[in-house]
Amino acid sequence: MSDTERRPASPFKAASSTGQAVSLADFHGKYLILYFFPKSFTPGCTRETVSFRDAAAEIRALGADIVGVSQDSVATQCSFAERYGATFPIIADADGSISRSYGVQRSLLPFSKRVTFIVDPDGYVVGRFHHEILVDKHIRDVVDFLKSKQS
Repeated sequence: MSDTERRPASPFKAASSTGQAVSLADFHGKYLILYFFPKSFTPGCTRETVSFRDAAAEIRALGADIVGVSQDSVATQCSFAERYGATFPIIADADGSISRSYGVQRSLLPFSKRVTFIVDPDGYVVGRFHHEILVDKHIRDVVDFLKSKQS
């Protein structure tokens, strides 16, 4: 389950793989699955992104949108999303400001920790899942959380 208390989500606005800027405000009124990953094109991050891609229809049917975040450049995010058929935006946090605001910036390295947040329709973080190795667990945790809100 989640390991966080309900708190306001940190606002962000960044360039994405869709060619448009994406902001927290774009998702007001819906759940947002905001997943941070260390680096595009690495085995674990690729597997995680493909897993979110494969689960995207189910997640959307449960009332949520997905956004991936890493500290790669916009060009890298565009290539990564295209190569693996991501059906959701992947945003570039090249300066690490979004990662720092969510408390997932690694010390001494320009990478984020592998953490997934669930932001509720009112803009509050209501779920936080941190699994560095068990990348598929993020998707299961997200789907289980969203299904629990359907009851």
